Amino acid sequence: MAMKPSNNIWIRRQQCPCGDWKCYIQYEGDDLGSVSSQHVKSETTPSSSSSEAVFTPYVGQIFKTDDDAFEYYSNFARKNGFSIRKARSTESQNLGIYRRDFVCYRSGFNQPRKKANVEHPRERKSVRCGCDAKLYLTKEIVDGVMQWYVSQFSNVHNHELLEDDQVRLLPAYRKIQEVDQERILLLSKAGFPVNRIVKVLELEKGVQPGQLPFIEKDVRNFVRTCKKTVQENDALLNEKRENDMLELLEACKAMTGRDPDFVYDYTIDENEKVENIAWSFGDSIRAYTIFGDVVAFDTSYRSVTYGLLLGVWFGIDNHGKAIFLGCVLLQDESSHSFAWALQAFMRFMRGRHPQTVLTDIDSGLRDAIARELPNTKHVLCIWHILSKISSWFSLPLGSQYENFKTEFDMLSQLESVEDFEHQWNILVARFGLVSDKHIALLYSYRASWTFSYIRSYFLARTLTAEFSLSLESFLKRILNGQTCLQVFFEQVSIAANLENQTREGMQYIHVKTGMPLEEHARNILTPYAFNVLQREIVLSVQYATTEMANGSYIVRHYKKLEGECLVIWMPDDEQIHCSCKEFEHSGILCRHSLRVLVVKNYFQLPEKYFLLRWRVESSLVSVDDQNAQISSDDCAQAFQSLTASLLTESLISKDRFNYVHNELTSLLEHVRNMPVIDEYAANAAANNISES
Repeated sequence: MAMKPSNNIWIRRQQCPCGDWKCYIQYEGDDLGSVSSQHVKSETTPSSSSSEAVFTPYVGQIFKTDDDAFEYYSNFARKNGFSIRKARSTESQNLGIYRRDFVCYRSGFNQPRKKANVEHPRERKSVRCGCDAKLYLTKEIVDGVMQWYVSQFSNVHNHELLEDDQVRLLPAYRKIQEVDQERILLLSKAGFPVNRIVKVLELEKGVQPGQLPFIEKDVRNFVRTCKKTVQENDALLNEKRENDMLELLEACKAMTGRDPDFVYDYTIDENEKVENIAWSFGDSIRAYTIFGDVVAFDTSYRSVTYGLLLGVWFGIDNHGKAIFLGCVLLQDESSHSFAWALQAFMRFMRGRHPQTVLTDIDSGLRDAIARELPNTKHVLCIWHILSKISSWFSLPLGSQYENFKTEFDMLSQLESVEDFEHQWNILVARFGLVSDKHIALLYSYRASWTFSYIRSYFLARTLTAEFSLSLESFLKRILNGQTCLQVFFEQVSIAANLENQTREGMQYIHVKTGMPLEEHARNILTPYAFNVLQREIVLSVQYATTEMANGSYIVRHYKKLEGECLVIWMPDDEQIHCSCKEFEHSGILCRHSLRVLVVKNYFQLPEKYFLLRWRVESSLVSVDDQNAQISSDDCAQAFQSLTASLLTESLISKDRFNYVHNELTSLLEHVRNMPVIDEYAANAAANNISES
């Protein structure tokens, strides 16, 4: 079989960070390890013909071809616990082959073979036992049309028939389909051992271990048979990789003409071939000047086709969306390669280091960050850790896993380091994980992922589920099937367009408390940031304050549902610090600090607590979009006045009320069914109101 090295197949990195090659990761909620080879998701069930009702064959039954008859009898055999094989065929000069004999796989007896001239020949036990189950076909021509009919049929077996979970393991039904053959060859080329290839296929198809339509032995035999093909395809893929990397390099050079601020860098190997390549766009570099305080470096995917690891740098903008900052393709996952990638990214961003960088668990990447970004805080994304928990602990813990997961989630959110250390020891002992290598791995990295250790690190809300979904959405847009790296580069260019990343999600938010402090904040912050602050403002009224002798405050919930916080207020330079560290963590004031400011009769937050990264003025969109909120405010006031008058008039009589109610219901349904035009609608509406 000649493999078609066409589509660029991206798969999740499934090697466990514990370093054990026998250990792999099955991601929760990710039934496909590959985001680009969706065509692989096939052959997990029998063919449509085999799933239809198959009745017992009978003498005189007509088939158009002998192949149709064989397929019918094969499906019948599978449903009844045996398999069949082709036996004798009879041929004539006029009709060609005019008789076909299909028999049970245990028909006849094994003929003794001439033993090889070896000292200890291997004796293989035969499954043949003289079973007489059979179906004979005869060809005939009726009215000039050729057809086959069943001339003899017997369904009498002299052996036990197999159950469904056993019959599928018979050699006749263990078929490796073409798409699976391609996948196996690609994974074999990437260095995957046979047992891991089988596990990858099980993960991708979403089947339980051992439920593939073939077994590990079949994969091993296939790989051995195709060894020459693999070597030929290696040469094809190497040539394709070299050519496509050169095309990618040319695409980068061409991009400098379209985007003067576009930057790229690459390395070459000892054979003068392109090895690693990284790039960033002008808009991304400008965005980094505002949103480069926190960077997520995602290395979740690699290309099996090219043998390259994909790394993408993301920031979070003032609307809570993931924004593209840069991209890199690496030959390997070594610390040296990661170090080069970080150096290139820092050159692109003119030497400005982020405050915090978020990654997955990777010892090589950790070492590279410590060496290249010594003053940057390194945090492990909690969603990457949680995605591995099932693979690590569901099997050894069994029915206890759900309880473990619940306690693990609670433990990861503890605020005190002392509490974490104490509860961790209890958790490990309770579930008998003292000697577990994955527990040891998590504990060795604890200072980089548990909230109690990283609560004072600035993360700008990058650990939220919304940001994780936004980041994953971007990756899915660029990791579908591409025929070459140049197409991949163009797709990244389109997806990285800042207009596409920031226009969505711009919405108007009404005030909830009527406090001047809230009104003032709404005019400065983006809807996303204001929504977060507004929640804290609303909740702040549920907290009581107790002033201490030194001017500090103890702030606690009126029902004492959570621990108290210490808020330090320094009036000289209007500084406020809370022990919960929320402002240091997200850049948005917490409910405790807000409560103290209200007690101090503040009607506006001090300017220093409106970080530039959360302000409307920092939006990476046009000025017209930034005016949308002001126009929405005018619309809201106009509608409030109109609805107040409508309510007064409708309450005069029951008939008026019923009429208004019916008309508004109909109007609301009509508006809901109207197409959404664009975000400029609010401005147009405001202009119409002012003109009228």
